[in-house]
Amino acid sequence: MLTKITFGTDGWRGSIAEDYTFLNVRRCAQGFANFLIEHGYEKESVVIGYDKRFLSEKFAAAAAEVMAANNFRVFLTNTATPTPVISYSIVEKSAAGGINITASHNPPGDNGFKVRNEFGGAIDPKNLKEIEARIPANEDNIRRIPFEEAQTAGKIVLFDPAPAYIKQIQDLVDLEMLRQAGLKICVDPMWGNGAGWFPRLLAGGKTTITEIHNQRNPLFPGMLRPEPIPPNVNEGLQTTIESKSDVLIITDGDADRLGLGDENGVFIDQLRVFALLAYYFLEVKGMRGAIVKTLSTTTMLNKLGKIYNVPVYETGVGFKYVAPKMLETHAMIGGEESGGYAFHGHVPERDGILAGLYILEMMVKLKEKPSQLIEQLFKVVGAHYYERIDTPFHGDRKEIEQRILNSKPSQIAGIAVTNLDTTDGYKFNLEDGGWLLIRFSGTESIIRVYTETTYSDRVKQILQEGLKIAGIE
Repeated sequence: MLTKITFGTDGWRGSIAEDYTFLNVRRCAQGFANFLIEHGYEKESVVIGYDKRFLSEKFAAAAAEVMAANNFRVFLTNTATPTPVISYSIVEKSAAGGINITASHNPPGDNGFKVRNEFGGAIDPKNLKEIEARIPANEDNIRRIPFEEAQTAGKIVLFDPAPAYIKQIQDLVDLEMLRQAGLKICVDPMWGNGAGWFPRLLAGGKTTITEIHNQRNPLFPGMLRPEPIPPNVNEGLQTTIESKSDVLIITDGDADRLGLGDENGVFIDQLRVFALLAYYFLEVKGMRGAIVKTLSTTTMLNKLGKIYNVPVYETGVGFKYVAPKMLETHAMIGGEESGGYAFHGHVPERDGILAGLYILEMMVKLKEKPSQLIEQLFKVVGAHYYERIDTPFHGDRKEIEQRILNSKPSQIAGIAVTNLDTTDGYKFNLEDGGWLLIRFSGTESIIRVYTETTYSDRVKQILQEGLKIAGIE
């Protein structure tokens, strides 16, 4: 089935066997090849990796055949591989870019085609549009060489990306300290690419790990999707209580995002995790540098920026905005509301594994469990409360957007509205330093309503008023 392929936040996602077909994957690969050739990268290397979704390894092989036929040397991962490991491999191999076959945290029936630049980071919106424009309309203009033939000719090389990534992690995190700390860690890789990584990195000492959902199962049983938020993480939270673990580490389907549960089986939202990571870098590690955040994440970062005298830059939603800004500002840390965080000295790409290790390192160095870390953070920046509602929308999107613009509320849940930011969606900034954001998903027909506030008793009311503003009762 030939369809118009539109690149969203990170690339293209579709429904397997409906629009996500081998032909359309090859079309995307040809478009990426055309883009790289036109930008002077002909005959260089590309890295291709994939996740554990249905047929991902076959789709990756199809993309490899196209890139090889376009005179690129393809380094294809020898197994399903976390997105951050694929991204680091691009840098380690001095490749021109990369392709990642993954739909990340989407529902089981989806798959995706992500592209990365030579830094291992997300490609900016302008260049994503250029790639999209170079996707051939049909199969006539697709170059392709059979996989076995390309492999025999050395055009496709299978490789193990783990050793180089592990060496990089050893330079960033004190793994031996974590191994000997005696922590009891529960890990939920959500049936995805993060399975086995924490046991591999932390085995051999006093620390013990209980890992669940660590087999390949493209149906992601027990959860709506491999996204590290409730209710998808409820089994992990319960296992944390039953195993008497000190912390729950959760990685999403492709392991580029982090979810966190405390020692009591209570979920810690990703805004608090981002603030914890920034606080750890600033206060404990003594680092200084810019913070890059999307407009949908926490204002606790702005407070930390003022306290520690570091700049804070706000971008649109998605790492296609965060990664370029991190490179531009030599940022210390960058991240987004959905649990993706990137770090100085590493690739400008979300890394759920490294983020989890930094949280563990923070626990050991401060000798505190996650609930205590949150208490310490709130002593510095004050308590903040966050929640989000995702709901399908019906009708014309432009009409909904006009309704939101016309609403012009002076207050929301009794809190004065200070201004409206339309950089990416519709963000009503509130007098308490909180906000209400209404925006459309870049990958699904879903409208998202988010809020962060210093009033614990007004979260639900703010969200309900947000739905009303959008005309969704």
